[in-house]
Amino acid sequence: MPGESGYEHADPFDSGHLKVGPIHKIYYEQRGKRDGKPVVFLHGGPGGNTSSDSASFFSPDVHRVVLLDQRGAGKSTPLAELRENTTQHLIDDIETLRKHVGVSKWHMVFGGSWGSTLALAYAEAHPEAVGSLALRGVFLVSRAEIDATYRNGPAPQLYPDEHEAWLRYLPERDREDPVQGYYKLLTSDDAVTRLAAGKAWNRFELRVSQLVAPPDVYAKLEDDAWVLAHARIEAHYFVNDCFLKPGQLLEEGNIARIRHIPSKPC
Repeated sequence: MPGESGYEHADPFDSGHLKVGPIHKIYYEQRGKRDGKPVVFLHGGPGGNTSSDSASFFSPDVHRVVLLDQRGAGKSTPLAELRENTTQHLIDDIETLRKHVGVSKWHMVFGGSWGSTLALAYAEAHPEAVGSLALRGVFLVSRAEIDATYRNGPAPQLYPDEHEAWLRYLPERDREDPVQGYYKLLTSDDAVTRLAAGKAWNRFELRVSQLVAPPDVYAKLEDDAWVLAHARIEAHYFVNDCFLKPGQLLEEGNIARIRHIPSKPC
């Protein structure tokens, strides 16, 4: 039975770095039952990462849990790298990893927030490899959803002080399109500029991503590696509409490809 924070897992029975191109190696690990039902966990962000807690949704007596850190994030290398880092690359990486660990078909593809976006995109590209979908905090990467957080939606309205501080970090000329403004700083040639902008970007997101902030809400800002990867990759994806056409995930032809796959929002 799971505890209050979910199922507890032993240490990984397999882990490593898988080369997925001339630049990137993605970190992966497997936990749970070696011959269990294979599930792949897709983390949020973009630019987030997995941890031991990522496996807590799944019973170690039933599931074989495959975790991966997406390109440039977590333990994947090189850290915060934006070259050859697009949604299509991530879709291809999931397929490469599936074959590498010897899974013929995922019992479940599980994703939350940006992970739900990637799960849908992956399933539409490879429906034959997906047995079921579990989607948490569904995010379809529309411009309206991004604006709702960073420009004129509920997040700025609910957290006006935090949003004002986030906006005023930018030069006035860049405040009309703040995501693009932060992207310029996060891709600066100066390392100090990149890190400082990353802390400002993440401070706002950490606060608005939860209704009641815990006392340690800003603890992650002490981790420079996480700060840089999360902010740079997230901004990179958002200024490029996550490398998806507007409405792509809900196009009738794409939905038809996955209509037969059991799916559950959670």
